[in-house]
Amino acid sequence: DVFEEVDDILDRPLSKIMFEGKKEDLVRTENTQPAILATSIASWRAMEESTGALQTPHVTAGHSLGEYSALAIAGVISISDAVKLVLERCKHMQMACEKRPGGMAAFIGLDEVSASEVCRESGAEISTINTSEQIIISGDHRALAMAIDLGTRRGAKRAIPLQVDGAFHSGLMSSAQNGLDEAIENVEFFEPTVPIVGNVTAKPLTTITEIRNELRMQLTSCVQWKNTISFMLDIGVDNFFEIGHGNVLSGMVKRIDKTTSVNSISTFEDVQAYAA
Repeated sequence: DVFEEVDDILDRPLSKIMFEGKKEDLVRTENTQPAILATSIASWRAMEESTGALQTPHVTAGHSLGEYSALAIAGVISISDAVKLVLERCKHMQMACEKRPGGMAAFIGLDEVSASEVCRESGAEISTINTSEQIIISGDHRALAMAIDLGTRRGAKRAIPLQVDGAFHSGLMSSAQNGLDEAIENVEFFEPTVPIVGNVTAKPLTTITEIRNELRMQLTSCVQWKNTISFMLDIGVDNFFEIGHGNVLSGMVKRIDKTTSVNSISTFEDVQAYAA
């Protein structure tokens, strides 16, 4: 059982917090991130056991934290090491947030060129490109406020401050990147059993060196999600599975290509429905 395994690794009952605990405990970063990781891997294993249909995907990818789930599913790292890395990532990101405070905002309906100009003028950075219509920016509070104002005046349909602790996937996370380096070096990585498309390059990570570099760079680099999905479409992928909590990524895939098939697997009922 994945949840029992994660409890053993953490030496605390995360599964009890997930299924029986208070919301204020679950939303703490040190609980949220390993919980998301565990849910994704558990959903994958449930699909394997129920259908066998997903044992050999053509390609995989994960959005931000989800990249660690993708690595575990592809056999690159053990669940134990995935959990340990995620906890180290949490710790160093939180320290970076305290060292260099900032935030994030979503532009809806502002093109990438305009968003880049807004960031250049404000000092913010593009931190995630989810779709052509949804771009996330990060920066210190002054830069973010200026960027939101500029983006609104330049034609964004909406500019929405995000409820997050810091300016993730930006230069403000440079100290977190440095802190995570040692943990990455101390983990044993294996060659992937299926191709993994990286967040930073939106290209397959084919060597262990590339994977290590990806995890380092991901903290301070833009998540190229739109290009990741576009790459998969270009190589012939026409059936996507979102494994884990929620269906946000499924919606993004549909906005990138309305014709493709997307399946969201986040509950036991979803597994049963797909296996039927």
